[in-house]
Amino acid sequence: MLWWLEDSPALGQAARAAIGKGTNQVFVSAASAWEIEIKAALGKLKAPRDLEKALALNRFEPLSMTVGHAIAAGRLPRHHEDPFDRMLIAQSKIERLTVVTSDRHFTLYGVNILAA
Repeated sequence: MLWWLEDSPALGQAARAAIGKGTNQVFVSAASAWEIEIKAALGKLKAPRDLEKALALNRFEPLSMTVGHAIAAGRLPRHHEDPFDRMLIAQSKIERLTVVTSDRHFTLYGVNILAA
């Protein structure tokens, strides 16, 4: 999502086309927003000052975290230790969503992936 907002060349053509296609729903997890705000506060990355507004302007839909998502994330095999990524994996599985990522660990969970 940040690569999209920054128009970064790190975001590949296929992912860029899928995100930019007006008929696709693009969700952004509350877990991603949480991680971004933590890292921005620590000075580890730059993020929009008003992330919610940036998401709305780009037609990104918020995806809330539920107790069911949290339970599923906690029960995942330990292939990946990052709690934010584990939440994205759980949400992807439960909501049947495709994850845009460059993280190869995601493939170990059998989720639909679109290479970033």
